[in-house]
Amino acid sequence: MTEDIRPASKLADEGPVKGWRAAFPPAQWLATYQPQWVSQDAIAGVTLAAYGIPVSLAYASLAGLPPQYGVYCYLVGGLFYALFGSSRQLAIGPTSAISMLVGVTVAGMAQGDPGRWADIAGLTALVMAVMCVFAWLLRLSSLVNFISETILLGFKAGAALTIALTQLPKLFGVQGGGEHFFERLVILGSQLPDTNLAVLVFGLTALAMLVVGERLLPGRPVALFVVVISIIVLSVTSLRDLGFHVVGVLPVGLPDFHAPALRVRDVDGVIPLAFACLLLAYVESVSAARALAQANGYEIDPRQELLGLGAANLAAAFCQAYPVAGGLSQSSVNDKAGAKTPLALVFASATIGLCLIYLTGLLSNLPIVVLAAIVLFAVKGLVDLGELRHVWRVSRFDFSVTMVAFAGVLVLGILKGVMVAVVISMLLLIRRAAQPHVAFLGRIPGTRIYSDISRNPANEAVPGVLVFRVEASLLYFNAEHVRDAVWRNIRSTTGTLKLVVCDLSTSPFVDLAGVRMLATLHGTLEEMGIRLRLVSPHAAVRDILRAEGLEARVGYFGHGVTVADAIDEFQGNPGGGSQAVQIPPVT
Repeated sequence: MTEDIRPASKLADEGPVKGWRAAFPPAQWLATYQPQWVSQDAIAGVTLAAYGIPVSLAYASLAGLPPQYGVYCYLVGGLFYALFGSSRQLAIGPTSAISMLVGVTVAGMAQGDPGRWADIAGLTALVMAVMCVFAWLLRLSSLVNFISETILLGFKAGAALTIALTQLPKLFGVQGGGEHFFERLVILGSQLPDTNLAVLVFGLTALAMLVVGERLLPGRPVALFVVVISIIVLSVTSLRDLGFHVVGVLPVGLPDFHAPALRVRDVDGVIPLAFACLLLAYVESVSAARALAQANGYEIDPRQELLGLGAANLAAAFCQAYPVAGGLSQSSVNDKAGAKTPLALVFASATIGLCLIYLTGLLSNLPIVVLAAIVLFAVKGLVDLGELRHVWRVSRFDFSVTMVAFAGVLVLGILKGVMVAVVISMLLLIRRAAQPHVAFLGRIPGTRIYSDISRNPANEAVPGVLVFRVEASLLYFNAEHVRDAVWRNIRSTTGTLKLVVCDLSTSPFVDLAGVRMLATLHGTLEEMGIRLRLVSPHAAVRDILRAEGLEARVGYFGHGVTVADAIDEFQGNPGGGSQAVQIPPVT
């Protein structure tokens, strides 16, 4: 018997979800919850907790915080996301990129005070939560899509190398140091002669076990097995005397519930940090949620994800944690373990809570080098060599953009690297919008269809006629580019030009500057004895063209008038084709 998982997208068959149920997804999925799913969600939750505890301990060290802070992220983040998130398998917790971003940025704000460090991390989560709620209220979920995938590809690769370099000193058993990538690299190189071979061998062994375990036991909490083995080895042998650093005793019990002691006005730079965390968290979370939703046959609500992330980070801010997000690796563990609904996150939080109350003492002999191995293993997923090769083959321009983002992270750091990625994305968007492709059209032989003659050299140019099409909206910042492209082609045209046809079928919007550019073009061409015709404008475009009085000057351009119709009318053969439209005369 096939399980009846009613996806969120199917709710559209019954009409859109409205009111409080739209903002509270459990009211939707609980209505179709099946009793047999309880055991599956419970198993997935326990599995996710087993995966999340060792990973969160490692990520907390990246953030410069005590290990338990990473566990607190998993404890409360998933629990509150389950109340407001739209994904059924997304797992919420600390991620490597955000942990590193918090660690390197807060270091300069904390002034060496561990308490202030923790308060700034919590304040960042609080500010991020507020930003998420405002973005949800203002329906800004689509704005993050302006950050291109090629930018993110380079950013993630740069972040992976940056994160890895912070962990390599722990792997080699040396002090490390430095504030920037290349400084850290130089310092590490100078310290390599002091490598602690026992620590290095132990760390490489842990790393090898993680790699082999992923291949042989995909979706299983291999990291937990590695942690348990390493604790046992250090507890029953004398290896600890060889220079191993360990986690030490963790606080017993659940985190205290209180607001961060600092306010936004007390910390310069917390707003840019929170904004960068929001960008990373939202892009990574929505990407993972969409992939899982597609695999499980339902759809997520990108806007609702803002509210889910906001709730998760609000809880993190009040429970001694730091910014959280949905990650693909932990979510894949949750999905492969059989999670059917966000109730799996509730079971995971309950399991983590029990561990905090009863099992923290077992982690005291956990070697730091094992946490470094876990981080190194995790960040390898940030470097997608296959996609980098694909981008290189498909578009050298996009590859160069990827490399700019990659270099930006290495040279400027993760926070400034995020900002560089945003700026580059915006500049690329503006550049493409400001310089749209202007296609010059020819007739496909034997038809009344016109297409780009530069891409189809067999197309036939019509003597005395120039046809162009702007493949974008015609706006104030690209009107001059379009005008110049048209005039360049007019000047290079051999023979006598009598008609210019502007096909607006691919221009969904034209603003007043665009209309006036067309009016000026008409006036100049008219003085030269050349007629301008406009064809196939969309309804809203027709409205503004007529409001500006252009139809009275260039001729009728109503619905159904095509390039072929305008040329037939010019050649004195109106209705030249079976599908042609009779064009009213200019009045």
